[in-house]
Amino acid sequence: MKISLAQIKYKYANFDFNYKNIVNHKDDEADLIIYPEIDSYSLMSFDSGYQKEKLNFYNKLCEFFADKTVIVGQNLINKGELFNISNGFFNLNGQKIFVSDKYQDNIDCDLYILSQNRYYAMNTQKEFIDNIVAKQNFVHINSIMLNEENVYAGQSFAKNKENELVAQLPILEEQIVTLDFSNKVEQQYVETESEIYKVTTFAIKEYCENTGFKKVLLGLSGGIDSALVAVLAKEALGAENVYAVMLPSKYSSEGSIIDSQNLVNNIGINVQTVPISPLFDCFMQNIAKENKMDLAEENLQSRLRGLILMFYSNRENYLLLSTGNKSEVACGYGTLYGDMCGGLNPIADLTKTNVYKLSNWINRNGEIIPVKIIKKAPSAELRPNQKDNDSLPEYDVLDNIIVDYVEKQVSYENLIEKYDKNIVDKTIKLIYKAQFKRNQACLGIRLTDNAFCSNIKLPIIQSIY
Repeated sequence: MKISLAQIKYKYANFDFNYKNIVNHKDDEADLIIYPEIDSYSLMSFDSGYQKEKLNFYNKLCEFFADKTVIVGQNLINKGELFNISNGFFNLNGQKIFVSDKYQDNIDCDLYILSQNRYYAMNTQKEFIDNIVAKQNFVHINSIMLNEENVYAGQSFAKNKENELVAQLPILEEQIVTLDFSNKVEQQYVETESEIYKVTTFAIKEYCENTGFKKVLLGLSGGIDSALVAVLAKEALGAENVYAVMLPSKYSSEGSIIDSQNLVNNIGINVQTVPISPLFDCFMQNIAKENKMDLAEENLQSRLRGLILMFYSNRENYLLLSTGNKSEVACGYGTLYGDMCGGLNPIADLTKTNVYKLSNWINRNGEIIPVKIIKKAPSAELRPNQKDNDSLPEYDVLDNIIVDYVEKQVSYENLIEKYDKNIVDKTIKLIYKAQFKRNQACLGIRLTDNAFCSNIKLPIIQSIY
């Protein structure tokens, strides 16, 4: 029996696109074609218009595949008839086939199809493949799609009944392959940074295509976070569709302005400079009446920048990209309605450590992000000689605690065995106190199993921390 595995791209709730892409990936010689799930974790199941379009979509597929047998997620189309077979069996050419959205190791069948749209999370694919101990021919089919914060990144694979890998499809690439369960292949590995680069640029491009934005906008500060986001945006959309605004204040260093300009020259994006000092001085003179050099004045600078960026976003219909990393998101080191403004944050699930790793990877063949940006001490530049570690633990310690506590969910008792108790206590307190900000943050891109922008939701109203 000839089985084809079709790892293809979908667009959420765009049934016209999805129909065309399915029929364009038909294998006329196959006895069975396996396509990914199309609307798992649907957020629109209550919508009657969505349900009507979905029914029409499947009716059209039944007409097109009138002489074929295909699987689309949990649905079987056999000779023009539609059957929902979630966690169920069907027979084809003497083969007993089981279709499920979760792996069960006690199923008696000839072919096990795991049709589960699995979100991308860094450094998890090898473990996922290895944890499937196939006792029969096995297929995992995954779509290529952006669904809110989740990126379904393909990476479908197949094993034979000897638990040998026989097919491994690449990340974020459409492919249709004929399965040969006697042909063992070696498992392929890709650098984590390469995967993150592909996933984040894919997400930016898909977000814009699916929401109607043609161009994006961001504030360029001279720091590594905004520099990285600028590079990702340029890769996703082309330099001509990325607009950066430099918003220097009297505390901005000359080096930050020069470094930002050098980045712009390296990647060729559009840029303009709008100093915020006149607005800040006017506000202080006419409203504040006095200078105190306090947090309110620091946040005022950030909010003036957000005000200007949102103005250009509205006036030009540009998507504003936010640039806060996971370390800042975790600890609330950002200003609501200021630098947290935006519609999408591509690096919300990247710790500062991973921001550095990805930036260095981008520079692996030559300088794209100026080395001075990478090497300078992180600073919000909202007061004289300010450094991030004035308010936060050193990032090499902070990020390890965040990864352990949030991503790996290590217990408090084990944390204080590994790290200084005072730093652990401070970090956990910051994480809890910042939840009210995260609740108001823009959409982020999930890159880990446990992400603030997805499944980690802490109580805002609590008295423990």
